[in-house]
Amino acid sequence: MSSPYAALKIKDFRLFISARFCVTLAIQVQAVVVGWQVYEITKDPLSLGLIGLAEAIPSIGVSLYAGHLADIVARKKIILITLATLVFCSAALLFFTLDMGSFILSHGVSAIYAVIFISGIARGFITPALFSFMPQLVPRELYQNAISWNSTLWEMASIGGPPIGGLVYGFFGITAAYTIDAGLMVVGLILAILVGNRALPPTTEEQGIFEKIKAGLKFVFENKLVLSAITLDLFAVLFGGAVALLPIFADEILHVGKIGLGFLRSAPGIGALLMALYITHHPIRQRMGNILLYAVGGFGLSMILFAISTHFWISMVLLIFSGACDCISVIVRGTLLQTLTPENMKGRVAAVNNIFIGSSNEIGAFESGVAARLMRVIPSVIFGGVMTIIVVVVTSWKAPTLRKLESVN
Repeated sequence: MSSPYAALKIKDFRLFISARFCVTLAIQVQAVVVGWQVYEITKDPLSLGLIGLAEAIPSIGVSLYAGHLADIVARKKIILITLATLVFCSAALLFFTLDMGSFILSHGVSAIYAVIFISGIARGFITPALFSFMPQLVPRELYQNAISWNSTLWEMASIGGPPIGGLVYGFFGITAAYTIDAGLMVVGLILAILVGNRALPPTTEEQGIFEKIKAGLKFVFENKLVLSAITLDLFAVLFGGAVALLPIFADEILHVGKIGLGFLRSAPGIGALLMALYITHHPIRQRMGNILLYAVGGFGLSMILFAISTHFWISMVLLIFSGACDCISVIVRGTLLQTLTPENMKGRVAAVNNIFIGSSNEIGAFESGVAARLMRVIPSVIFGGVMTIIVVVVTSWKAPTLRKLESVN
């Protein structure tokens, strides 16, 4: 049995997850500040959903091509270009808060949406590059260990980012918050530059862009385990997320303000971090399919209970539990994808996963905004949680291969 710290002994992997930590921390700070800024300007729940839509549309639009590119172009090069773009986006949001740039927001939030749109393009390209580059840094037998540590650092950033964003915004103002966002992005870019280059694996035999993209889609849709795991998370994330509506819960239901919003945003990360650390030391080796189904069902249940809670600390506990469930899902799905996908196809498979899962977070945010507008905030979150549980039941019934899955090698 390998050490739970085996992946961390590899220098390039340490640099990689450190870079991702800084970038994720920046993104989380930015998400809190942008969400509160847009809500202060508009006072409209739909405007919060539009933030997610502004990022999801370009991310989905470029994903398949981005996955193809990650299988034929040096993955580190793609990562560096996209990180430089994200640095530009953070700098632009900072510029809007300065005297010489504030006039841009004098007629509304369209400039903020434009920056988020550009960042969506960058994140559409970086996701398959990161997914396919990481396994090149560690041996195959350390995939789950590397995924667990990657998730741990990601969750640490998810915990730290929201309260940092909320506290700095609340005590020092929006300019200071965006300055931290931009600075963290720059540090992430520098760390990524220090990671050693890796040669691409031999390319697949298909000729032309469309044939290669088609091959990636065919792999996903013909592999029942991969398809059912991705589909399960797609609908769970689409219907079960209440994160986009947290500014409303913080302001109108729990009455905890900007600082409370930061802690609410960090609560799922706390649960996910604790679970990631547990799985790092106690890997999931049996009943992976059932564990995945129970985890997604638990996520849906926690959303229902969160919606009806009117007490801040109960809401925090429920969000922590939802994060723990989500972490199990991320690690199991990531292990399946990394283990079952050929090295020279990981960019394209990651692109499909990004369309299903990554972008569904943003589309889920839009769905939450629309549902909140149509049926009010609390009923919309309850509806999402119920739909998540229904998806779990249907998946368990329709995908016996996943339900009976013990482990992957």
